[in-house]
Amino acid sequence: MSLGDPVIALLRDLVAIDSVNPTLVPGARGEAEIARRLADEFRDLGLRVEIADAAPGRPNVVGVLEGRLSGRSLMFCGHTDTVGVVGMPRPFDPEIRDGKLFGRGSQDMKGGVAAMVGAARAIVESGGLERGRLVIAAVADEEHSSLGADALVRTWRADAAVVTEPTSLDVAVAHKGFQWVVVETRGRAAHGSRPRDGRDAIMRMGRVLSRLERLEQKLRSGRSHTLLGSASLHASIIEGGQELSSYPARASLQFERRTLPGEAPDVAQTETRAILDELRAEDGEFEGDAQLVFGREPYEIDGSSPLPDALIQAATKVGCHANRVGMTFWTDAAILGAAGIPTVLFGPGGAGLHSTEEYVLLDDVRRCRDALVELARSFT
Repeated sequence: MSLGDPVIALLRDLVAIDSVNPTLVPGARGEAEIARRLADEFRDLGLRVEIADAAPGRPNVVGVLEGRLSGRSLMFCGHTDTVGVVGMPRPFDPEIRDGKLFGRGSQDMKGGVAAMVGAARAIVESGGLERGRLVIAAVADEEHSSLGADALVRTWRADAAVVTEPTSLDVAVAHKGFQWVVVETRGRAAHGSRPRDGRDAIMRMGRVLSRLERLEQKLRSGRSHTLLGSASLHASIIEGGQELSSYPARASLQFERRTLPGEAPDVAQTETRAILDELRAEDGEFEGDAQLVFGREPYEIDGSSPLPDALIQAATKVGCHANRVGMTFWTDAAILGAAGIPTVLFGPGGAGLHSTEEYVLLDDVRRCRDALVELARSFT
């Protein structure tokens, strides 16, 4: 294993940069420094560079490599932000041991970002791109609202794209979506010694939770996607009440519903409001409502697209045993796909996404780079 490999050197630099998403962790540093580092890398390779804020101080950086002849365009896309680092002793001190690089963002997804930039370097250093255009996009804010990908597709298009999220070098052609719902139940505040005056909002929320659990069981045993399995939901945050000696006037629940391709963009709200209607029919004093506050669509590439097979062939050529798979987590591929860019996921393996010990497999980073080079040369 050569630690002097430029793709590994770049990966170490990227992990050493604190790019925690400031929407997730107020006051965090965000993506500005890592965008500057990547812009420097693009310029060093002779790529045309464009930097644009997706939000104030939250830049996307794009590098463009033009071929000598006209042809198709291919985009490699990855996000530069990470989740927080609570519980990690040295999150920005990349350590290599046993063929793994440890540190925050190493797998999610600086390994993939290094691989796609490394692919551009390999192409440039071996004579450039014969035809077409290669677009390397490093975007902000995927870990919260995907402001970066939303901004990217307002300006950039490609004939196909690869998002280099961690797939253990499989080719993912689909992933789940998610919807976040807030439920509120209302009661009547009263002293705990006066049960005739009080109505307990938390007890009423218990009824909601019981029905949501029943719905979750129904989802698990219901419709199943070949690659993604079933839909699901889980309760995430609950709060209510103000003191032990009082009936709580309100209770609030936030939950997440994971969705499958083909489900309605407001399915979680519709299901929850049906539950609340049932509870009102059973108890005329029951009060509650539900609101969908945020969601992202699931994604599945059109079955007629040649991209998955082209990438599997490219990966096989460099020694990967890539399978066609689906991912349970959401990614920016859904945004690119909705903008009309056929997109797959392909990135290095590892472990510890969002945990206190995260690592990426270095051999996978190199194989990912090599497969992307093969794809760029064959697809464009």
